[in-house]
Amino acid sequence: MTGTDARRDTTTRATDRAGAGRRAVWSRDFALFFVARAVARLGDTMLPVALAAGLLQHGYGAGAVGLAMASTAAAFAGLVVFGGVVADRFSTRRLMIGADLVRLVTQSLAAGLFFAGHVVLWQICAIGFVGGAAGAVFQPGVASTVPRLAADVQGANGAIRIAESAAQLAGPAVAGVLVGLASPGAVFAAHAATYATSALCLLLLRLPPLPEGTRAATGRGMRAFRADLVQGWREFRSRTWLWAVIAVWCLYMIAVWGPTVPLVATEVVQRHGPRAYGLVNSALGAGTVAGGLLALRLRPRRMLRAGALSLFAFFGFPAAVGAGLGVPAMATGAAVAGAGMSFWGVMWATSVQTQVPPDVLNRIHAYDVAGSLALMPVGQALAGPAAGALGAGHVLLVSAATSLAVALALLAVPAIRDLVRADAVPK
Repeated sequence: MTGTDARRDTTTRATDRAGAGRRAVWSRDFALFFVARAVARLGDTMLPVALAAGLLQHGYGAGAVGLAMASTAAAFAGLVVFGGVVADRFSTRRLMIGADLVRLVTQSLAAGLFFAGHVVLWQICAIGFVGGAAGAVFQPGVASTVPRLAADVQGANGAIRIAESAAQLAGPAVAGVLVGLASPGAVFAAHAATYATSALCLLLLRLPPLPEGTRAATGRGMRAFRADLVQGWREFRSRTWLWAVIAVWCLYMIAVWGPTVPLVATEVVQRHGPRAYGLVNSALGAGTVAGGLLALRLRPRRMLRAGALSLFAFFGFPAAVGAGLGVPAMATGAAVAGAGMSFWGVMWATSVQTQVPPDVLNRIHAYDVAGSLALMPVGQALAGPAAGALGAGHVLLVSAATSLAVALALLAVPAIRDLVRADAVPK
């Protein structure tokens, strides 16, 4: 074979591999799921703007806005574990479609209340609670759907992360435009339309059957339900890398992410104005997109080790704000932090989806979500008193230092740092 032929052969193989990689992710069914997730995420990021603008417009204060948001979060966090059991017992696609339809109704009802000018806080909170419960039924099925639609699970997670990050960037801006041109009710109507779109995409989706040998949950009644719940907990507890990450992540939520979100908003707005805060948020979103793109290209053999290393990048975000640096430095720190968090998110999601058996994956994912989110409200609640006692800047610097400790703690656990990706070729 001549040198030219060899180069041509190498190029052909590379092209074939690239094409196979695209086919391993992109298909008609994955594209439908991709659109469903992106559009629903766009609507979810519009909701805080609609709630804040709408409730303030009708004479309620910041406490009412927080209560309305908390009603959704509390229902989701409190019920998602049970949603995991339900998802392992029934068709995940039907459950997700049903959850979308429920939220279509709740958001349409909220839109009607705001359009009519008859806004009562308890009604908005009740609507939020039902929406959060529907989300708790929907979310566990996401974990098991991705590996059933794409052979390249990491690539699929990276693509979804990019779409969700882009939606998170656009959502608040779209909501602001709708509030300015129409009313908060228009945002709720648009939010309802995103769930209708998601439900339609899932309805058109053909979900492949579970792999042969997968054991579906059986039995009826509360006793069988409790048995499934206990089995999910045993499966969760039996994997050291899984529960160890969640345990460390509880510290992250209470001491890093929980305080960082409200205190960054307060500090940046007070020192530099809302436009600067918008710029910092945009930089954070752009960084998450970049992290998703990076996760599409890098294929580390030890995914959680690589993801833990990427978490060191979060340090610069709270540190720059806590140290009182300028807007360019804060935006840079936010962008780098977003990239690190996004890369970790893809590594973690892919590890869970490929290392856990399909018949318990929904329940495991539910424990993962519940454990990851449980202490975030605690961190947010403690941020104010801590800032009052120590100063917001000092609390953010402590959060920055703790973020480094969290990354080190993840790397210190052998089961985490040495976990080999499920599709690694044995040597």
